[in-house]
Formats: sequence, C-alpha cells, structure tokens
Amino acid sequence: MATLKEIRARIKAAKNIQQITKAMKLVAAARLKKATDRVLEARPYADKMRGLMESLAGAGELPSHPLMEKREINKACILLLTSDRGLAGAYNTGLIRKTSDFIKTSSFSTSLITVGKKGTQFFGKRGYDIKHSMTVPSSGARLQDAIEVTRTARKLFESGEVDAIFVCYSKFYSAIRQVPQIVQLLPIEPPTSAEPVKSVEFGFEPSAGELLNNLLPRYFQTLVWQSLLEATASEFGARMTAMTSATDNAGKMIQGLTLKANRERQAAITKEILEVVGGAEALK
Repeated sequence: MATLKEIRARIKAAKNIQQITKAMKLVAAARLKKATDRVLEARPYADKMRGLMESLAGAGELPSHPLMEKREINKACILLLTSDRGLAGAYNTGLIRKTSDFIKTSSFSTSLITVGKKGTQFFGKRGYDIKHSMTVPSSGARLQDAIEVTRTARKLFESGEVDAIFVCYSKFYSAIRQVPQIVQLLPIEPPTSAEPVKSVEFGFEPSAGELLNNLLPRYFQTLVWQSLLEATASEFGARMTAMTSATDNAGKMIQGLTLKANRERQAAITKEILEVVGGAEALK
C-alpha cells in the first residue's frame, strides 16, 4: 500500500498534468474558432467553383487538358493530411488506418505525399514510398502550403509518374465529430449535379481551351486548400476534445487520491492515539 508521502507526490503530479492539459485545451479552443471561421469562409468559394464546373459539364464535350486525362490506374499517390503533434485523441490513428486499409485493398501500387509528421513517421518507418513530405505551422495550414502540395501533386500526375491522386483527410463537422475520408483529386472529373442538367451551348470568351488552362489548376488548388482547412479544424477540434477529457480525468484522479490521502492521514492519527492510550493504560 502506498504511503501518505507517495500519495501526496501523486496528487502533485496529477495537478501539474491537469494544468498542462487545461492550458492545451484553451489553446486548442482558441485555434479551433479561427480554423472553423476559415473553413466556413472558404466553403462558399469552393461551392461556386463546383457550380461552375457543373455548368461547364453541361456544355457538352470539353477540350482535353492534362489534369483531366484519364488513364488506367497502375500507380496512384495519396495525399495524407495528419498533424505534427499528438495528444489529439484518435485523430491521427483514424487517418493512418484509413490510408493503410486503402493501400491494402487497392489493386494498384501506391505512393504517398505526407503533410504532418505523424503520417511521415508511421509510413516512413514501414518502408512506404513517400514522394514528398512537409510540415505545417502549429497555428494551422497556410495558402502557401496548399500551393506547394498542389505543385508537387501536379508534377507527379502530369509527368505520368502516377495515374491518379487521392487525398485522405478528416472532414470537419464539429469539435466532437471528424470523419476520415478518401477523395480522388486527379484526374479531375466534372462534378455531377443531383438534378439532371440540360445540355446548353456556351459561347466561350476567351476560348474553351484557354478557360480550362486557367480554371482547372485553380479548381485543383481549391480542392487541396479546402482539404487542408478541413484537416486543420478537425485537428484542433480533436485536440480540444481530448484535452477536455484529460483535464476532467485528472480532476477525478486528484479527488480520489485526496480522499485516499485523508483516509491514510486519519488512520495514522488514529494509530498514534491508540498507541498513546495503550501506553497510558500500561502505566496504570
């Protein structure tokens, strides 16, 4: 049985841990608010881009473009978005498991572009082919990060080194709900509307080819940027939830240890009183 001194040492350690987890919870909550605002601000632009692509899809046959070139998939690349740090519950574990299952069940060979140290460390130690790896600031992904990832992915696809690009990220719904998912990015396929779209003839100014040359790279970058924003918000949401749970558990541990320490102290006092009384009785 632990002595009173050992119990008090455990209480002190638990209080220190509680202070750390509480501070991390507050930091994650502040960053989550900013990340959520960025996601909500970016979604309308992404929706407009999707709507434009739907409209163009209804214009009939479009000119060919390297980003729309469909090939038999023999090699693919997965853009994996994880975090640089842990202490975020099952956030990274879910993404890594989702990617691992996808690789195992795929009929083609797969390489990786990893954003975040956790994904890089896991797959790097297991000998997977990592084409490019990068980290993001602790405050969240930046537009230049999306530009770098987009440039790398386009180079792999347009050179024919891979035949498809997928992204694995956590879709953000709320602070307690983030869903890992895998979405194909390249080749770009015009999104289909839920409602049937009538074929409409468009007059293009500038030409359709020039329009696609400007639109498709921007559309691809928008998809990558939106994925990074969703991943950032999901990470902070998962971390805030995990640190809230850790802080609450530390509080419960402190209460239990305090009660145990009081009982041990009371037992020691009672024992001393009994010894005094026993000595007094022996002197009579």
